[in-house]
Amino acid sequence: MLVRVTTAAALLAAAIGLVACGGDDPSTSASRAAPAASDFPDANGKKLLQVLNAASGEGPVISPSGTVYGQGDNRYAFGVFDTGGAQITDADIALYAAPGKDGEAEGPFPASIEDLSVEGPFQSKTTALDPNSAKVAYVTHLEFDQPGEWRIGALVKSGDSYQASLVPSAVVGSSTSMPQVGDKAPVTHTVTADEVSDLAQIDTRDPHSTTMHEDDLADVLGQEPVVLLFASPALCRSRTCGPVVDIAEQVQDQYGNQAAFIYVEPYKDNVIDKGASAPAQAYGLQTEPWLFVIDREGVIRTEIEGAFGAQELEAAVQKVVE
Repeated sequence: MLVRVTTAAALLAAAIGLVACGGDDPSTSASRAAPAASDFPDANGKKLLQVLNAASGEGPVISPSGTVYGQGDNRYAFGVFDTGGAQITDADIALYAAPGKDGEAEGPFPASIEDLSVEGPFQSKTTALDPNSAKVAYVTHLEFDQPGEWRIGALVKSGDSYQASLVPSAVVGSSTSMPQVGDKAPVTHTVTADEVSDLAQIDTRDPHSTTMHEDDLADVLGQEPVVLLFASPALCRSRTCGPVVDIAEQVQDQYGNQAAFIYVEPYKDNVIDKGASAPAQAYGLQTEPWLFVIDREGVIRTEIEGAFGAQELEAAVQKVVE
């Protein structure tokens, strides 16, 4: 059964009993390169808590946007929140990871900031009217060289000192049903606009997408590049689905004549209690949102769980249309 990712403000409320109270001014949201690794202490074989104990105080709440990790390099995205639930959009932050309870920590892994805003014409009411809608995503890459639990921590640089935060553990290798980068994308039927009497049947965005329900995945897979996005703007607890559908709309406007853009609601009949829709089941999804960028041979070249920015999506699309 598809499980909603409890991240961002929802995870904060569940974890520490606080109610999210909105985000920062959108004007403060902007993409930014990761700080230098040399700005943070090297793990040097220490235990994770030894690294974090070097900080001068307690840091913000770190909320991962994904749950599926495999051995090797992993894109790791997360949100950052203060103890009142407000999003922090400009932190200098690096992660550290250690295998199991007593493993030696690795890091630092500094995080870049991906702006989730779009140009005016592509912003939906769903996103604009949601005070808790995600503004940015922090992104780094973690190398997990063995399966099992990996414990994760963060240091946030504040002047000449650091604040430390513990992060929910990542369980590596727990999901085996999903296709991976390099695999052939599963062939499945996706409902198109001309098959329904009302777009609300297949689209919870406001306004509905008029550009990403034109193609049936079963018809175009293996014939042309495909951008396949599973997201539910009205139902997504992580508050990232609205922004990523807006981002896909914007990128589709630029690349729609070179690739098929398909947006699919992950819940059957748009009802959470009914479980995963047929396409979401075909891809083995247990969370949302998910993005798959597929080349013209039908091979998955990029997959992203959780939030992503327009620059990330453009780079992924460029790899399959060139």
